[in-house]
Amino acid sequence: MMQELNYIRCGDYYIPDIRLPEENRPIGRWGRMHREYIKEHNPIHFNDLCLSGELWTYLADLNEQAQNRLELIIEQMIAADGVTEGIKQHDQMAWVGAMNNIRNRAEEIIKTELIYS
Repeated sequence: MMQELNYIRCGDYYIPDIRLPEENRPIGRWGRMHREYIKEHNPIHFNDLCLSGELWTYLADLNEQAQNRLELIIEQMIAADGVTEGIKQHDQMAWVGAMNNIRNRAEEIIKTELIYS
């Protein structure tokens, strides 16, 4: 695959006109966590993504996948555990505790499956 390189003249030198692709999506919490993980545990993959200009897109995609998966897992756990609005009306603290428990378990699943793998 041959790409045409353009050069910009700076004084007496010609410098390659290299631009990164435009990416406006945020990498979010999950993307930042995964970036730190691959930077420390898989530096070759991290450098490859950086040098190819695909790091931000990769992390934004991963963040969206993790967020969607988290929402789906939480919905499934709510249904499986039987946490309903009725519990919320009768015992708010029990409902809050159950929801926090569900969210924490779902986040651990996301970390295991997507972030630290």
